[in-house]
Amino acid sequence: MSSREPMALIRSIIRNRVNGLTVVGSAHGIDIDLLCGANAVSASQESYVGFEQDFGMAQNYRRGCESGEIEIQDNCCYTLVQQLRASIQGLPFMPIQSVRGTDFEKNHPSYKTIQSPYSGEDILVVPPLTPDVAIIHAQYADLHGNLRIEGPPVVDLLFAQASRTVLATVEKIVTNEELKRLGGANLPYFYVSYIAEAPMGAHPTACYPFYAYDREHTELYMSAAKEGSTAFKKKYLKDFVYECESHEEYLHRIGGEDTRVRLSSWKESADAWMELYKGST
Repeated sequence: MSSREPMALIRSIIRNRVNGLTVVGSAHGIDIDLLCGANAVSASQESYVGFEQDFGMAQNYRRGCESGEIEIQDNCCYTLVQQLRASIQGLPFMPIQSVRGTDFEKNHPSYKTIQSPYSGEDILVVPPLTPDVAIIHAQYADLHGNLRIEGPPVVDLLFAQASRTVLATVEKIVTNEELKRLGGANLPYFYVSYIAEAPMGAHPTACYPFYAYDREHTELYMSAAKEGSTAFKKKYLKDFVYECESHEEYLHRIGGEDTRVRLSSWKESADAWMELYKGST
């Protein structure tokens, strides 16, 4: 939620006035909230959207859901994982137990109950999920499109394998030999449709080991979001999305090299990391 989100891609989507999106994911934050603040989302199959213990509710997402602008198609993390696995494996369904006895069954007519051929018990099954597009930010890629994601990949690998098209930005494009020295690809080229080098492309979320979460910028974002939809467009989207014709212009707006150096200081010590987390409060 605050790490390695494809923010440069999301800002580009908004600048290009794409709307009517159905967003699907497991535990997201500022990425989905930003799309909602730009009125780009019409339906949400997310399992969670929020800023957790730091800033709390995702204001734009909440407004969209409460107003009815965004249709809520609630999902849960493990059900989503099983649906992606069904798609990847070419299966017509996948069994699931975690939502039995909940309103998820009632809210999703596509979930069905079948009888086990072995025990005779009823089993809930869910259909495959094949997203049209998956967007990912990774640390490294080579020119073939092989990606290396450092740290927990969360469900990015499953989304990439299940989706029809995969758009990826990376901190750095390296040679195939360099990628091997870094540990090799964990998402092979044949899953990846397009790549682009976008240094600090996850900002204001973190992309370790390059840079930490930018709490100061996120605080600015949340301050604008709390004032309502009109204020958010005027105080945040105008300055950091619509008036930035490129990713390079965005980097200039957030402080350029000074900001990169500040956020990379997390590596110096635990105290340095905590100072970044304190932000301006």
